[in-house]
Order: sequence, then structure tokens, then C-alpha cells
Amino acid sequence: MPTSTQNSPEAVPADAGASAAFENTAPAFSPLYQQIKTLILRSLQAGEWKPGDMIPSEFDLAARFRVSQGTVRKAIDALATDNLLVRRQGKGTFVATHAEQHIQYRFLRLLPDTGSLEEQGPAERRIVECRRLRAPAEVARQLGLRTGDAVLQVKRVLAFSGAPAILEELWLPGGPFKGLTIEALSDDKGPMYALFETQFGVRMVRAVEKIKAVSADEDTAALLGVAPGYPLLSVERLAFTYNDEPMELRRGFYRTDARHYRNELS
Repeated sequence: MPTSTQNSPEAVPADAGASAAFENTAPAFSPLYQQIKTLILRSLQAGEWKPGDMIPSEFDLAARFRVSQGTVRKAIDALATDNLLVRRQGKGTFVATHAEQHIQYRFLRLLPDTGSLEEQGPAERRIVECRRLRAPAEVARQLGLRTGDAVLQVKRVLAFSGAPAILEELWLPGGPFKGLTIEALSDDKGPMYALFETQFGVRMVRAVEKIKAVSADEDTAALLGVAPGYPLLSVERLAFTYNDEPMELRRGFYRTDARHYRNELS
């Protein structure tokens, strides 16, 4: 005999959009809160709620998806742990932005040997170049593009207290970042990822990194104020937006004479 959904503790979402989404979500054996997390994530991907927007209450989401508030709360907790949502006491739950104080340093792991990032203040940024060109084969492969597709190459130096500390080379797909200029990058004083959110609708949600020790070539040494051959930490980061779409390839060269790379493992 077919089993009725009325006999299950919590029903599958009833509205058309939610039902359609459920057909393409996680397998039936995944916990219900994970399925609700997937549906909320799909709404974030679709731009239903943009960075900084308040999302509906747990009560409203529970009614929308026809599940308990506890299930919705658990899904929101998981998204908050992923830094995609942020709870504000007495105000509600909001889509996180890279302008949030606790999020803007999320992908920066180079810390001063003494003191903290907050104590040393924001980095002094100098944009060396921003140009549009055709993607080299390796860049295209990592960004999910075709060789020769349009990309933007950005090079900048980050300094603290006047001392250069990081040289970064960024590769961005040309389509989503059409209109990005060296003037816009130079004039903006906030986190670069916050600029990507507000001006281009692109939010970086996760990243993977490769780290190794290298020696500074002549050009890198000149920009970082060290001698050629100076030991540097090379960090290559591939950042993804929603739906695991690669959106930025960033190659950084870090001076570690007064700083260290720190990561927390769990």
C-alpha cells in the first residue's frame, strides 16, 4: 500500500517552487534539515535574497516548506556556520556579506606574529594593474572557461604600516566582471569581495588553497621590497560562488618575516 505523507512527521514542501527544487536536491536519505538548507541555498543562488537582506522568519519559512520551525532553525544554523547567513539578536537573520567584520578576513590567513589583524588596521592597497585579456590555458581550466575566453587580470600589493607584505595576482572571468576597472578598484576602500557583491552580484562562498615555498623572482622582489631569491610563501586560491562555480583564481606571494599563515583544523 502506498505510504501517505500525512503519516510522516514532516511533509515535503507543498508550493510548486519548493516541490520542483526537492526533485533535484539531496537523496531521500539525507536529513530533512539538509534538504531545507538546500532549498534556502537555492533561493540565495537565484538572488531571491541578496547580500545584506533579511530573510523570512523561521515561522514563515516553516510554513513555506511545510516543516517544523526546529527543522528550519537547524538549516539556518548550518548556513550560519558556513558564513552564508548571520543572525542578529532581536533583528532577524540576514544574508551575510563580506563587509561583515567577522567575515571580511575569512579568506585571509596571514596574521602578524604579534597583535591581531584588527590591531594592525586595514591593509594599504596599491593596484599595480588591471587589464582585460584572453585566458591562458591553465587559468581557463581552473575557472571553467575555454582557452582564449575573456578574463580580467588584476595585480595588487598589500602593505601594513608602509611595509609591503603581499603581492596578489587575480584572474576573474570577463563576463561577470564586465566594467571592473583599475579606477574602481583603487577608489574602493572596503574588502574586494564586498565590492564584487555590491557592484557585480558575485559572492564568494568557499575557497580551496594550495601552499608552497618559493623564491622571489626579480619582478616580485621589486614589488615586495626584498632581494631576488628571498623566500616567500606562495598561496594559490580558487574561490567559488554558489553552486560551486569557480569565480576567481588568486595567486599570492606572502612575506613571512613578521607574519605567519594560520589555519584552524577541525
